[in-house]
Amino acid sequence: MFRTLISLATAAVFSAGVLTVNAQEQSTNETKPSFADYTATLKQEALSKGYAAELVEPVFASLTYHERIVSADKAQPEVVETLSTYLPKRVSEIRIKMARERYQQYLPELEKIGEKYGVQPRFIIALWGLESSFGRFMGTYSVPSALVTLAYEGRRESFFKQEFYQALDILAQGHISLDEMKGSWAGAMGQSQFMPSSFMAYAQDGDGDGKKDIWTNQLDVFASIANYLKQQGWDNSKTWGREVLLPANFDNTQAIARGSLQRGEWLERWNKSERSLADWHKLGVQRLNKTPLPPRDINAALVLPDGETGRAFLAYDNYKALMHWNRSYYFVTSVGYLADLIVTSE
Repeated sequence: MFRTLISLATAAVFSAGVLTVNAQEQSTNETKPSFADYTATLKQEALSKGYAAELVEPVFASLTYHERIVSADKAQPEVVETLSTYLPKRVSEIRIKMARERYQQYLPELEKIGEKYGVQPRFIIALWGLESSFGRFMGTYSVPSALVTLAYEGRRESFFKQEFYQALDILAQGHISLDEMKGSWAGAMGQSQFMPSSFMAYAQDGDGDGKKDIWTNQLDVFASIANYLKQQGWDNSKTWGREVLLPANFDNTQAIARGSLQRGEWLERWNKSERSLADWHKLGVQRLNKTPLPPRDINAALVLPDGETGRAFLAYDNYKALMHWNRSYYFVTSVGYLADLIVTSE
């Protein structure tokens, strides 16, 4: 539909505006520096910021422009998902099986880390599984090359340049070698898929070897995931939320209003929706099995990922921590569902 509207608009204004737009695009392409010139300027900027030549030289010698990264960044999803189509793919039977196996395999280590950071181990495993399929798929792009490619592309140049400098900081601190610093096309790294800025803010040395290795060191991966949630206010006395049934003719303005928002605006909408479980009970909200909500002193906001006709969830404070990780109702719900299926939920 969107493309159809663009086509109609283009036809309507072709004679008046398209030639001008094309001329502007041609001018932009002519004035944009080559990738080599761009990286040469960036190299001088890095040196001027105080990065050592011994670090800068090999990094810049390794930089490669990836057209596939630019194409991936510009691509728009063609398939319209609903939560009911998304969840079976993300929380598949094989992923559930693997999550349970990994949970049992690492349970002693997970319990120690969970106690230290105040995070239930099942959520650590769920995030690990959904981000990198338990470390099996971390991306094969050189992180510096991916970040500089996206900076050069220009849509979010400032953001990706800052991420690139944080990647230099990680290399300078010796946590990983340049050859091993691999990630996704967008620059997300390691088994936890942290951007460099998230690495600098949340990565942990889980085994005390002096390095924060989220690529190959399992204890570092688990501790880093747990620390991220802890720093976002995780409460291990609570779960993430639960799917619920709404009564007929329910006033859906009680839910968090939908729309793409900055985090601060989203939190304001959360606050407008949030109320106690007792209050939600008075409004007729029930568990999926049509029994009353838990008699606990917990506040929750109402989330409708697919709008008024879709599934409904009461989200607890930990939901906000997961939404900081990835501001997607679908992603957060998949984390919660997988965590619940690893062990019995609270």
